[in-house]
Amino acid sequence: MGDHGCSGNLPPGFVFSPTDEELVLHFLHRKASLSPCNPDIIPDLGLYPHDPWQLEGKALSSGNQWYYFSQVMENQVTENGFWKSLDTEEPIFSSAGKKVGLKKYLVYCIGAEGVETSWVMQEYHLCNSKLSGTSYKRKKKLDCHQWILCRVYEREGSCIQNVGNTTDDDDGTELSCLDEMFLSMDDDLDDISFPN
Repeated sequence: MGDHGCSGNLPPGFVFSPTDEELVLHFLHRKASLSPCNPDIIPDLGLYPHDPWQLEGKALSSGNQWYYFSQVMENQVTENGFWKSLDTEEPIFSSAGKKVGLKKYLVYCIGAEGVETSWVMQEYHLCNSKLSGTSYKRKKKLDCHQWILCRVYEREGSCIQNVGNTTDDDDGTELSCLDEMFLSMDDDLDDISFPN
C-alpha cells in the first residue's frame, strides 16, 4: 500500500483533496464491495480507535487532515479519551443528485470527564440503497454497514461548540481548550479555602 503517512503512492507535488462524493463513491464504495481502488492509498486501521495525534504515520495525511478506513464501532474509546458524536449528519449526493452517503461529525474528548478538544472526525457512511446506475459495473455483495471512511483534522481556534457555527466571538479573541477549562473552574475556586 505504500507509505501512507506521507503522500501515499502519489507523485511529489500532488495533494489528496477529494470531495465528499469522491470519498464515498471512489474509495468507500470500492472498499465495501471489495473492488480494487487505484491508487490504493487510504489504509485500513481496523477496529481500534486512535487518539488523533497517533494518526501520523498510520493514516494517509494531506495537509492537516488524516484519512483512513475503519470498521463501524459502537464504542469509540481511545487510550486517552473518546470520540463523541455531535448528532450532526449531512447527506452526500452524487453529481446526478442521488443520495449516495452520509457524513457524521464527532469531536475528540480528553479523559473520562470529556473535555472537548479542537479535533474533529468526519465519518463517511454508505447509504442503504443500492448504488445502481453508477459507473461500478460489478455486482458484488455490498456491506453498507461494515466500513466507514474517516477524515480527522484539528480545527483552528477554540474548542468545538457547534460544527456549523462559523461566527467568532464579539471581541474576536479565541481561547484554547485549556484556557476555557480553567476559566470555567474560576467560579469553583472561590469556594476553596487555601492554607495561609
